[in-house]
Amino acid sequence: MPTYKAPVDDVLFLVNDVFHLERYGNLPGFAEATSDTVEAILREAAKFSEEVLTPLNRVGDTEGCTRHDDGSVTTPKGFKDAYKQIVEGGWIGISVPEEYGGQGLPATMTVMVNELFCSANMAFAMYPGLTQGAIAALLAHASDELKKTYLPKMTAGTWTGTMNLTEPHCGTDLGLLRSKAVKQADGSYKITGTKIFISAGEHDLSENIIHLVLARIEGAPAGTKGISLFVAPKILVNADGSLGARNAVSCGSIEEKMGIHGNATCVMNYDGATGWLVGEENRGLNAMFTMMNEARLGVGVQGLAQSEVAYQNAAIYAKERLQGRSISGTKYKDKPADPIVVHPDVRRALLTMRAVNEAGRALVLWTALKGDVAHRSDNEKERQAADDHMSLLTPVIKGMLTDMGFQNTVLAQQVFGGHGYIAEHGMEQFVRDSRIAMIYEGANGIQALDLVGRKLAKDGGRAIMAFFNEVQAFLKERADSDAMNVYLKPLGASLAHLQQATMWLMNNAMAKPDNAGAGATDYLNLFGLVALGYMWARIAEAALAKPDEAAMKAKLVTGRFFVERMLPETAAHLARIEAGAGSLMELADAAF
Repeated sequence: MPTYKAPVDDVLFLVNDVFHLERYGNLPGFAEATSDTVEAILREAAKFSEEVLTPLNRVGDTEGCTRHDDGSVTTPKGFKDAYKQIVEGGWIGISVPEEYGGQGLPATMTVMVNELFCSANMAFAMYPGLTQGAIAALLAHASDELKKTYLPKMTAGTWTGTMNLTEPHCGTDLGLLRSKAVKQADGSYKITGTKIFISAGEHDLSENIIHLVLARIEGAPAGTKGISLFVAPKILVNADGSLGARNAVSCGSIEEKMGIHGNATCVMNYDGATGWLVGEENRGLNAMFTMMNEARLGVGVQGLAQSEVAYQNAAIYAKERLQGRSISGTKYKDKPADPIVVHPDVRRALLTMRAVNEAGRALVLWTALKGDVAHRSDNEKERQAADDHMSLLTPVIKGMLTDMGFQNTVLAQQVFGGHGYIAEHGMEQFVRDSRIAMIYEGANGIQALDLVGRKLAKDGGRAIMAFFNEVQAFLKERADSDAMNVYLKPLGASLAHLQQATMWLMNNAMAKPDNAGAGATDYLNLFGLVALGYMWARIAEAALAKPDEAAMKAKLVTGRFFVERMLPETAAHLARIEAGAGSLMELADAAF
C-alpha cells in the first residue's frame, strides 16, 4: 500500500526563502499569515493528509460511490468521517472573508493545503475543493442576499458546492447548451435540462449541495452571449435559513470512470428546478470563469500532487528493491544485488519527477501569490500586473503540470516494473487518477489554444512582455555570479526560444490561423519549461544562501539536472512550431 509524507519543509522553504511571504504584509490577511501560523496550519494539514486521507485513498478507489434507487448517493467507507473532520477543522474557509465565517487568510494558504490533500486522496479532496470554487464565484458575482443565504454554510462546509456546465451534446463549446431557465413572478427561475460529468453532484457528506448552473433564459440570444449563471440548491432554503423542500434536481446516474472513483461524477437532471440568477442576465460565462480559473489552478495542483506522491513511493521502492549490479561496479557488496536506485535510467526517472515537482510547486505558489495581489492590493497598477500574470499562467499551469503529472505517474509505475502494474502497490491508481486532470476544466489542447489565441495578444501582449522583462532582468542582474550561471545560461537560451516562437506566431498566425492551432500545444510546453526553468533559477539562488544544508545541496543538483537534461527540449518545441501547419492540415478528412 502506498505511503505519503507531506513536503511541508519544501513548501516552507518556498514561501519563506524564495518568495518571502513577509513582503506581502501590507495586503489584507497577510499580516495574520505569520511564518509560525503558516507552519502550524501546514503541519496540521500534513497530519490529516497522512493519517486520515491517505489510508482512504485505496478504499475510495476500490469501493467507489453508490447510487440508490431514490437518486441518493453513498460515498466510500470512511469518507463521511473524514469530511466531518474537514468541517470541524475549518479547512474549507481558510481564505474566505471573516464576515462569512472564514479565516480571511491569503488564498495562497488554501493552495498550499490543497496540494497536500490532493496528494493524499485526490478524489476526496475534490469535494471541499469544488466548494471553494463555488464560494469564489458567489463572492465575486452574487447579490448580497444570495451571499448571506449560502456563503456561511458553504464556508463552514455544512453545505457543499458544484459547477454544472457540460451537457451531453456540448463540452468546450458551451454556446450549444440547451438547458433553459424560465423567469417566475417572484424573481426566481425554473431550470430544465441535463448536465453531465458533474463532480460531487450528489453525495452524503453535507446537508445540502449548492449547484451553480449555466442555462439560457427563455428568449435570450443564441451562442455564448445568451448564457446566464444560476444558483440552484439541492434542498431549498427557507427565509430563516433553515432547509425546506427538496428542489427538482436529481442524480440520474453515476459515471463509470477510469479513476477518481471516490468522487461521485454525476448526470444531473433539472426538471423545473428553482434557481436564482447570479450576476447579470446573459453574463453567465463571465461569472463562471471566476470559478473555472480557480478550478484550473486547482487542477494544475492535482497534477503536481499526484506526481509528488508517485515520486515519493517510487523513490522508496528504488532504494529497497534489489536487482542486478551497477554498470560501474558493485555498490552494495554486503547485499546479493544493488538497489535499483544505482542504475542511471532509474535515476533519470526519479530526477525527472523530482525536478518537475519542486519547480512546479514554486510556479503554483508564485501564481497563487499573484492572485492574492490581484484581489487584495489597493494599488491599481499592482492589481493589473498580477491579474495579467494569472491570466497568462493559468493555462500553462493547468496544461503543463497535468501533462507532466500524468507522465510522472507513469514513470513512477515504470520504476516499480511489474509491481507497478499490480493494484497492491498503488501506482496504477495514481496513473488512472491523474489522467482526468489533463481533460477536465478544459482539455489541455484547449488550454494551449486559449494561451496562443487569446492570452498572448491580449492588451497588446502586455502580459507576455512583462514575463519576458522579468526573466531577462533576473538574468541580467545575476550575470556575474559564477555559481548561478550554470542555471542562468540554459534559461537564457530557452527564453530566447520562447521569444522566437512568440514572434513567429505573431508573424504567421494572423494570415494563417491553422499555424496557431498547429503550434499551440508545443508553445504551451515551451512556455512551461521556461517558467519551470525560471523557478529553478530562483530556487537555486535561495539554496546557494544555505550551502551547508544537505537539502539545499540536493536542490542545486536537481536544478542542474533540469536545466541540463529537460530545459533543452525547448529547442524541439520551437522547431515544431516553426514547421507550421503544412503537413498537419494537408490530408483530406476522409484520409483519416
